[in-house]
This record gives sequence, C-alpha cells and structure tokens, in this order.
Amino acid sequence: MKRIPTRELLDTDSGTPAEIAASLADLRRVNRWFGGISTTQWMIELVAEVVGKSFLSLLEVAAGSGDVPHMVRERLQRRGITLEVTLLDRAPSHIRDHTRALSADALAIPLRDASFDLVGCGLFAHHLNPGEFVQFVQEALRVCRIAVLINDLVRDPIHLAMVYSGYPLYHSRLTRHDAPASVRQAYTPEEMREMLKQTGAARVEISRHYLFRMGVIAWKV
Repeated sequence: MKRIPTRELLDTDSGTPAEIAASLADLRRVNRWFGGISTTQWMIELVAEVVGKSFLSLLEVAAGSGDVPHMVRERLQRRGITLEVTLLDRAPSHIRDHTRALSADALAIPLRDASFDLVGCGLFAHHLNPGEFVQFVQEALRVCRIAVLINDLVRDPIHLAMVYSGYPLYHSRLTRHDAPASVRQAYTPEEMREMLKQTGAARVEISRHYLFRMGVIAWKV
C-alpha cells in the first residue's frame, strides 16, 4: 500500500469550534479503545525500568487536549511511577486549560537542551513528510535527556478497511475525512526505522501494538 500524503482538516483549523471539539473527542475515543493509551504507557514503563527511575518528566508534542498523557500519568501512578506532563501544541484552540502547556512549533521547540527526560508524541509522526520527521526527532532528541517516544499508526490495507467500517463511531465530519487520510499517510515500521537512521539516535526500538499501532523509542544515549 503506497503512502499518500494528505492535508488533514484538523490541522488547518478549518472547522467550526464545535466541529473541532467533536473531532478531538473522536480522537480521545480512538486512543482509549484502540491502543493509544496502552502503547504510550508500555513505552514509558519500559524506559522507567531500563533507567531505574520512578519519576520522569514528559513533554508531549502536538498534544491536542492532552488526554492521552494525562490518562497515562494516572495509570502509571498506580504502578509507582510519577509522570510530570507538559503539553505542547501549535494551536492554542486544541489545548485545554492546563497549567503546564505552551503553544509552539514542534519543529522548533523553544526550550533549552535536555529540558525533559522524555519527549513524546501520539498520532503526529504521520502528519510529517520524511524530512520534517527527521527534523522533529532531531529537535526532540535535543530537548530530551533520555529518549523520544513516538506512538503512531501503521499503514496497512486492512487497517484502512477497519477505519471505513468505523464511520458510525465518528461524530465529526473532520474525523470522517481525517481518519482514512491518517492511515494512508502513516508510515510502516520499516520506513520509520530507515528515517530514524538519519536522526542521530543512539539506538531505536520499534514495537507493534493493538490494532495497527506502533511504539517507537529513540534513545538519546
């Protein structure tokens, strides 16, 4: 299945406030039901185990309303891991009223080197062309101390068919456009690994998760 880059409507803020809110709500449901939360939780637990830390700070890039990292934080707390979450999104309209949030460009993060233990993103990588993806990971590696975490879709024709079959679950016309577009422009694990070779990451781990999700850990050291 060939990758087809497509401009997603939620990226353009072309919808009404109500349509944007409904689309963000659709994303929250997708992440709860189809592996978004569990994939990020799995990666952070692995990092915590490897580095032997029970406190980690996370900058979540392209965070939207921030539901995934905050739900992950609650789950991790029950497992003895404290996660301090800061959100970053280019669109202030996407960010809820959180005290730890900033509006900025993910490709030029306005923070000092090694500001956070982790820099993560969910359902963001497929929005970037290969050059932008490499630039983002390099910038994220600069800002993190330990690793960059990428939670994203796997491009697959069966996945695309499942997205179309899920149309009745979508409450926003933006989602009905963006969901299949996301699958069409998602990367495969093999493509992801090839792009990450250009980032300077010390090592890379890629794992497959529930319903065509992949988790990518790009270690800084």
